[in-house]
Amino acid sequence: MPRPRKSQISLVDTLYYHCISRCVRRAFLCGEDKQTHQSYEHRRQWVEDKLLFLPQVFAIEVCAYAVMSNHTHLVLHVNEQKALNWNTTEVLIRWHKVFKGTLLTQKYLSKINNTQDSTNDPLTESEQLTIEQTAQVYKQRLMDISWFMRVLNEGIARQANKEDSCTGRFWEGRFKCQALLDEAALVSCMTYVDLNPVRAKMATTPETSDFTSIKHRIHHAIGQTKSTQHNIQNKQPSTLMLFVGNPRKDMPNGIPFELKEYIELVDITGKCIREDKAGHISQHLPNILTRLNISEDNWLTITKQFTKIFHGAVGHEHVLQSFSENQQLKRRPNLSSCKRLLG
Repeated sequence: MPRPRKSQISLVDTLYYHCISRCVRRAFLCGEDKQTHQSYEHRRQWVEDKLLFLPQVFAIEVCAYAVMSNHTHLVLHVNEQKALNWNTTEVLIRWHKVFKGTLLTQKYLSKINNTQDSTNDPLTESEQLTIEQTAQVYKQRLMDISWFMRVLNEGIARQANKEDSCTGRFWEGRFKCQALLDEAALVSCMTYVDLNPVRAKMATTPETSDFTSIKHRIHHAIGQTKSTQHNIQNKQPSTLMLFVGNPRKDMPNGIPFELKEYIELVDITGKCIREDKAGHISQHLPNILTRLNISEDNWLTITKQFTKIFHGAVGHEHVLQSFSENQQLKRRPNLSSCKRLLG
């Protein structure tokens, strides 16, 4: 039985999470029906478009994603501090981008925007208090991964069912979620996600793997370089969480690695996975793995079999211990695998 989200998500321990959703009739709902030969590949574009839109609404950023034929992999970051800094107006504007809200929130925003539908009657004290309380509820939801996944998956399900002229489930139950407790877990999972199409033999290189964050990052970097814009911030798509370099004092919000190193790491790993030559990347080992003290053999094992090896939170022993205590778990998940592969 799946564990409740409250036992899988702990913002005290980490802001990074790996989420997986699968289609119920996984053979062809997002891919191609082998019996009728009807293609449903266009639905992958639906998922990607919706996924890249939602960070404009939620205080949740996308670090990595891969939209496969029958499932999706996402690495998400909860920007809790960003949400806590939002005022009532900001929260309601964001919420109304995807939901209708209440009559009171609609009235409040119409007054803010001075629309024709707004009335001249000022809000009463009780109405203002109700709006403030409602905004607090919305704020919590806008930094909640479960709500993020709900908005993403429900919208796609409705579109697909409308196209198929049917009702019922599109996705298998609830999404699966893994807490990524430290940098080693984060970079391993991101690489695993970005190389999903390469492992599935749907693509030969990261830059040709459709509907993935790595292709999105590479193409954006190449395009910006050709435009002679050399600032690293300008080489990254605004729809994805930025790489901000190695950990340091007063570090900005972002993924704690160099973008260039990460792309090189994914490219080298992808070549090894395609050629099935485990342990042949030592002479080109990027600085990321050196800093994290992950051997080339362990790295290839992790990035080929991340979800098979790890079932639950991932990280070094001390962070797993802390996570288990905070979540009141009776045992530490993945402890032996983490100690063996992450050191």
